[in-house]
Amino acid sequence: MAPRIAVGHHHEVRQPDCIRAVTAEIILTFLFVFAGVGSSMAAGKVMGGDGTIMGLTAVALAHALVVAVMISAGLHISGGHLNPAVTLGLAVGGHITLFRSLLYILAQLIGSALACFLLKYLTGGLETPVHTLVAGMGALQGVIMEIVLTFSLLFTVYATIVDPKKNVPTGFGPFLVGLVVGANILAGGVFSGASMNPARSFGPALASGDWTDHWIYWVGPLIGGGLAGLIYEYFFKNDTHVPLPREEPF
Repeated sequence: MAPRIAVGHHHEVRQPDCIRAVTAEIILTFLFVFAGVGSSMAAGKVMGGDGTIMGLTAVALAHALVVAVMISAGLHISGGHLNPAVTLGLAVGGHITLFRSLLYILAQLIGSALACFLLKYLTGGLETPVHTLVAGMGALQGVIMEIVLTFSLLFTVYATIVDPKKNVPTGFGPFLVGLVVGANILAGGVFSGASMNPARSFGPALASGDWTDHWIYWVGPLIGGGLAGLIYEYFFKNDTHVPLPREEPF
């Protein structure tokens, strides 16, 4: 099977559809992180933190809802990635060029940082809670946890949104992806934080200046996302897909 990865070209940055898509990724990721991190901050104030079952459930629900809505909102513009791991997972399947992937990831980091700095300002200087490992969990365990959780996320993205033979009603895929994100937070939130998203971890770390264990939230999700993309695209997805360097991923 011929490789499907498309490198792209720097001329893409001048294309109107690329400009719109990158701008959308800044806005969508900003709104996602604002709601996600904001829910964690709120849980810390009114529920004793997201380590309690009520706090964890509230945070999981908030993330599930905002992920579903933001993917739906951006699906026709940028694909609604919100997440460097999603972007990488789609790039390895040839659904977005590597050059545009880099632009998306930069946009996602900018959106996340802006959301966290604004949250810190609006809450009177409250620290944005960072993803970190629970006491007793080693770095390798944390990486594996994030690999598994992100693999689950990307596998769902491919199966419910990307695959042209998906058995899911049009527009229902983002809702299912949101449910997986919420379920994964319930499963892994108290252990690794269940980031599944380097951008989601980057903003709080930058705003708080706390980079403890931060590398884990790049290595784990990027491996999990890339692996899921490769496995689904080359093993489960049986179609006549031909990568188009200028097309949007979804």
